[in-house]
Amino acid sequence: MKRAAAEILREYGPFPGAEKVHGLTFDGTNVWFASDNRLNALDPESGEIVGSIDVPAHAGTAFDGQHLFQIAEDRIQKIDPKTGRVLSTIPAPGGGGDSGLAWAEGSLWVGQHRGRKIHQINPDTGAILRTIESDRVVTGVTWIDGELWHGTWEGDESDVRRIDPQTGEVLERLEMPAGVGVSGLESDGGERFFCGGGASGKVRAIRRPRQTSAPKANK
Repeated sequence: MKRAAAEILREYGPFPGAEKVHGLTFDGTNVWFASDNRLNALDPESGEIVGSIDVPAHAGTAFDGQHLFQIAEDRIQKIDPKTGRVLSTIPAPGGGGDSGLAWAEGSLWVGQHRGRKIHQINPDTGAILRTIESDRVVTGVTWIDGELWHGTWEGDESDVRRIDPQTGEVLERLEMPAGVGVSGLESDGGERFFCGGGASGKVRAIRRPRQTSAPKANK
């Protein structure tokens, strides 16, 4: 397993009226983050809040390329980001113990906080398709280039880790500074992870490590 200190590239916030940062996602332009009763659109270049949607927003957030998905206590709501309308609702697999949320391969991936699991679920019905076990509390969840990463946060210790999506084995850890927690997690599709900072009210960008493939044998 590879271990390294997380490299924090930038901190955003805290923001007026958004005392906590739970889940977050990236729509290609803005970072959307959940703050109890509101989804907030953050421009990661300017650092300004550029929009918001009044909707219950207690945990993970995801974006499928068109719609936002937001955990609201024991359910997951599908939201039109243009109008703020809730289009549909499905049950959350943890019944209120859910944390992170991500979209990948046509499915939603839901972190179970105390349950130490990640569920792949059907986005239309909420049916659980498969479950990955983790050895730590799961906060945010994200997929990037076929890699599954999730946040952990226990006491004063927090990290972002890459796990084997078949076995749950930890392959790599990025350790946050003491006292800096990761509540939500999302990749920007490139070299950044965006991390929710829980009760600090902050969003942080950290560097995603480059993966080096094994050298190819000469023919």
